[in-house]
Amino acid sequence: MRDRARVRYPKPSWVMKDPGRLIAFGFGSGLLRPASGTWGTLLAWLIWAAAAGAAPDPAIGVFLALAFLYGCWACHRVARELQVEDHVGIVWDEMVAFWLVLWLTPDTFYAQLLAFGLFRLFDIAKPPPIKYFDAKVKGGFGVMWDDIVAAAYALLIMAILVRFGVF
Repeated sequence: MRDRARVRYPKPSWVMKDPGRLIAFGFGSGLLRPASGTWGTLLAWLIWAAAAGAAPDPAIGVFLALAFLYGCWACHRVARELQVEDHVGIVWDEMVAFWLVLWLTPDTFYAQLLAFGLFRLFDIAKPPPIKYFDAKVKGGFGVMWDDIVAAAYALLIMAILVRFGVF
């Protein structure tokens, strides 16, 4: 974790010059410190809330698949430009993964708040196999994949809570 605290962040002007960089850095939210991933996840939640009900489920599914694929490319390219495997400011992976969580979470503030906390917990703590994927799966797919697995953990807990009538 100490290594992440010493990461050099690019200038906002560098991020804003290229659409791939802008997406990878979560529209600039990845430049916020500390806890860039949390800021990116929070922005994802705000975007989701603003767009709530704007599209049917099949369209959301297609959007998420395309956002994941674009993220694989953009995160790989930007990480390569920055000469790091997974820069702490690259938060598109958190955003797409959390949109998946929100899509499958009950549409109430408290359910989404708990889902936010669970997703951040699993993304930060990296229980197995998330830690394995984070360490072994490289490139843009690796950047995106470990967050999808963290989303799966959060969704599993949310499904159990829904099943037991909590939401």
